[in-house]
Amino acid sequence: MKTKSLILCILLTLCSNIVLSQKTYNLESPQKNINITISADGDILKYSVTHDNTPIITDSPISMELNDGKILGSNPIVRSYDIENVNETIKSVLYKKETIIDNYNELTLNFKGNYSIQFRAYDDGIAYRFITKFSKPIIVKKENITYNFDDDYTAYIPYVNPSKGHGDNISKQFFNSFENTYSITPISEIENDKLAFMPILISLKDNKKVVITEADLEDYPGTYLTKNINKKNSIVGLHANYPKVEEQGGYNNLQYIVKEREDYIAKVQGAREFPWRCMIISENDKELLNNDMVYKLASPSRIEDESWIVPGKVAWEWWNAWNIKGVDFESGINNETYKHYIDFASEYGIEYVILDEGWAVNKEADMFNVIPEIDIYELVDYADNKGVGIVLWAGYYAIERDMEEICKYYSELGVKGFKVDFIDRDDQKAVNFYYKMAETAAKYNLIIDFHGAYKPTGLNRTFPNVLNFEGVYGLENLKWNQNIDLVTYETTIPFIRMLAGPLDFTQGAMRNANRDNYRAVWTEPMSQGTRCRQLAEYVIFESPFNMLCDSPSNYRDEDECAKYITEIPTVWDETIALDGEVGEYVIIARRSGDRWYVGGITNWEDREIEIDLSSLNLKHNQATEFRDGVNANKIAEDYSKNIITIDNNTYMVKMSKGGGFVLIF
Repeated sequence: MKTKSLILCILLTLCSNIVLSQKTYNLESPQKNINITISADGDILKYSVTHDNTPIITDSPISMELNDGKILGSNPIVRSYDIENVNETIKSVLYKKETIIDNYNELTLNFKGNYSIQFRAYDDGIAYRFITKFSKPIIVKKENITYNFDDDYTAYIPYVNPSKGHGDNISKQFFNSFENTYSITPISEIENDKLAFMPILISLKDNKKVVITEADLEDYPGTYLTKNINKKNSIVGLHANYPKVEEQGGYNNLQYIVKEREDYIAKVQGAREFPWRCMIISENDKELLNNDMVYKLASPSRIEDESWIVPGKVAWEWWNAWNIKGVDFESGINNETYKHYIDFASEYGIEYVILDEGWAVNKEADMFNVIPEIDIYELVDYADNKGVGIVLWAGYYAIERDMEEICKYYSELGVKGFKVDFIDRDDQKAVNFYYKMAETAAKYNLIIDFHGAYKPTGLNRTFPNVLNFEGVYGLENLKWNQNIDLVTYETTIPFIRMLAGPLDFTQGAMRNANRDNYRAVWTEPMSQGTRCRQLAEYVIFESPFNMLCDSPSNYRDEDECAKYITEIPTVWDETIALDGEVGEYVIIARRSGDRWYVGGITNWEDREIEIDLSSLNLKHNQATEFRDGVNANKIAEDYSKNIITIDNNTYMVKMSKGGGFVLIF
C-alpha cells in the first residue's frame, strides 16, 4: 500500500510548514534508525547519513555536469518537494525468496532547472538518484559521486585487473573482467592509480558496515570507485567515457576494443530517471547475507509471461576439460562427448548441458560457423528426447553483430539460451548491450547467463530470463592460479558481491584439497577446502542457473554427493541469515516448499559453532546432515552423511579448516 501525506518522515528544520526558503531536509527510515540530511544551503547540494547517531556518510556533494556547462546540484534552489511512504509487497521471480517487503520513506526534491533528486530511506540503507525533465536529449559529461567518512575506516576493495586496453593508466582499467579478490586496507591507503569495481564494503564504528553499490543501471555507464586525492577519508566515483572508436579484437577476436573515447560519459533522453546510488547498512554482519535493496530498486519485469523461464542446474564441461573415463571414444569437443554429458544430465535430473567455448570455429566470431566435430541439430534433438536443454556459449562480438538472427535461428532450432562472455566493459554502450541482449533473448524465449560481466544491478528483475552473472572471482581460477586464497574469498563475497545479485561461481568440485596440498592443474582441477564446503556452497551462493563444474565420471564415482547437488533447488521461497562474520564464516538457511536447507562454510580456521534454528519454525526435528569427516583436515574429501535429531532447535557443528556443512529438514 502506498500513502502520500505530510508525515513525520520529513522534519523541516525551520518550521513544520512547507516553505520555499527551506534549506535543510531530513528523511528518516520507517523505524527511524536511519536518517538522511540533505543540505541545499551553499554552492553544491550535499547529503549525510547516520544510523542511530553513528555517522555513516558525512557531508558529501551530489552533482551532475552536462555538456552545455549546466551543473545539476550546483547552487541548488528547491521549488517544491514530494513525500511518500511506501509499504508494499513485491512478488519476486526466480529469486531467493518468494515475496519481498518494500518499506521506505521517500523524499523528492524538485529543483529550479527542470531536475529532481529522489532519496529513499529504508531500515537497512539509503539510496538516491537524479531525475531530469528536459524536452530534448542531453549529454552527461560527469556525475559527481562522493562518499565522505568521519574516520579512516577499513575498506574491502576489489581492484580492477585490467586487460590489455588502450589509453592512459585509468582508461586501460575500463577494460576488465570485474574479477578480483579483496584488498583489505584503510581508506587512506587505497592506491591512487587503481580503480575498484562495486560493490565495496566499509567497516565502520560499533561493528557497523556499509556496502556501496548501484541499482537499475540502464542506458548509463557503471561506476568505479577510487580514493579522493583531494579530501581525507573520502572515496569518489568515476565512469568510463562513451566509446568513440571501437574495433573487433581482444580474446580470440570476440570483443569490442575501445580505441578512443568521447569527452562525456553518456548521451541520454532529456526526461529520465538515472541509476540509484545505494548504501546498504548493517548493525551486524549477518544482516548483509539476506538483503534485497538492489532487487527492490530495479525496474519491474518487462516480460509479460514468465512461465517459460526455467532455472536449474547445468552440466558444464570447460572446467573439467571435457574429461570422462570408461568410454570407447576420445573425449573432447565432439558429439560423442556431449551425448555423454546429456546422458549424465538426464540420469541425474539436471536441466541443462552447456556447450562452452570451442563449438564454433575459433577466431571467426561467427556463431553459424560450427566446427565439423559438432552437429548442433543432432545434439539438440538428442537432448530434447532426454528432457535436457542445450545452452550455447557466445562471445560478445559474435552474438552482438547478428543478435536478432542468432536468437531467432537457435530458438527455432530448440536451443534454450546463451552464456554470453568476454564483454569486459560497463561503459554506456556495453550496458545497453546487456539490455538489448536480454530483451531480444526474451522475445525468442531464451535464457541468458552473462560472463565477463559487471556486477548485477537488478537486470534479473527487469528481465528475469537473465538468470545469472559472473562478476565474481570464481572457482575457475583454481585451474591456473597457484597463489590464490579462494577459501577466504568465499567467506567474504556473500557479505559484499552477493548483495548485488546472483553469481555464477561454478562450484561443485569432487577433487578437494587442503591448504598445503592444493595445486593448480588445468585438466584435472581441484577446489580448496573440504568436500562439504563444495556441497554447502549450493546453499550459500545465490544462483538460479547453477553449474556442476566437475566431470560426469567424478560425479558418478561420488554418487551420494552428486544426488544431493542435483536435487537441491536453485531458487527459493524463503531465506534466513543465521550467522556470519565477514571473511570468517557464513551460515544461511533457505526454504523451498516444505524443505529447509541450512549451509555453512568457514575460512581456514577450525570452527565449532552452536546454531540457533528456532527462526525456521521446523515441523520435524530430524535432519540429513553432511559434515566434515574426522580426517578432513588431512584428506579434504573426507565427509560423513548422517541422519540426526535436533534437540531444542540447537545444532552444534564442527567445521574443519576450509570446511562446511549442510542440513536438510
